[in-house]
Amino acid sequence: RGGAARLGPQGRPYPVGQAPAASSFRCLARTRGLRDLSGDGGVLKEELRPGTGQAVPPAASVAVKYSGYLEHWDEPFCTNYYSKFPGLMKLGKDITLGGLEIGLLTMKKGEVARFVFTPAYAYGRQGCPPLIPPNAMVMFEVEVLDFLDSDESDTFFQLTAEQQDTFPLQKVLKVADTEREFGNYLYRKRHFEGAKDRYKRAFSILGRSPSSEAEQCQINASKLLVLLNLSLTYLKLERPAQALAYGEKALEIDQRNAKALFRCGQACLCMTEYKKARDFLIRAQHIQPFNHDINNELKKLA
Repeated sequence: RGGAARLGPQGRPYPVGQAPAASSFRCLARTRGLRDLSGDGGVLKEELRPGTGQAVPPAASVAVKYSGYLEHWDEPFCTNYYSKFPGLMKLGKDITLGGLEIGLLTMKKGEVARFVFTPAYAYGRQGCPPLIPPNAMVMFEVEVLDFLDSDESDTFFQLTAEQQDTFPLQKVLKVADTEREFGNYLYRKRHFEGAKDRYKRAFSILGRSPSSEAEQCQINASKLLVLLNLSLTYLKLERPAQALAYGEKALEIDQRNAKALFRCGQACLCMTEYKKARDFLIRAQHIQPFNHDINNELKKLA
């Protein structure tokens, strides 16, 4: 089904059919000096390529490529290597192998690692017939593509509306930012419906009344980013009326925002409202006269 290929020196994939002999995972652990993560030899790790930044936090949602191997098998019994856009999986919920969760918590973005799991940290005494035999040791090769720390956001959305209203503003803004990051991830993967839902979830919590002008400025700044993303996503979904509506909401916050004017112009052009499209685009051009995208849209309109 797809996952990280068998990796050779420097983390480079072996050509198909030339993977190293999977004679014994215990032998592999002994000769390669794999690190014991669990303290009892149940989860062993070999780093094949270092990552960057912080390690994956608990309760994060991760996008990984993986391949799982049984002893003496050169072909994986499970893999997502051929998936172009692996979905996000939440630790503690979507990842069912205890060993894999322990391993992921030691990895960083971009890292590639090999893990060996004893049955207690994999499929147990029963295995998973007919594919996984009883008491099977397994090896996984994993690459962390990306992750998002969603713990605070998930906790927030489990609260009642009354409880959410008592949340400090800074935490609400952080939750909205996390939801927007989820939307951005899905947008980059061209999952526009999912991205739109995440942006709308972020927008839904930004309607609270501020206690000061400074708080209003913070809320508006967060709202503006979400509204611009919603406008763009609705354009991708070929729903220009909604794109225009969210673009105009952004202009209520900042009437000289070139991106909002540009999105509104694009939406009007899609709806063949050429005069309105020209008005929006000319206003955007006055603010950013050398913007390539704005000038190209005006040429298209002409």
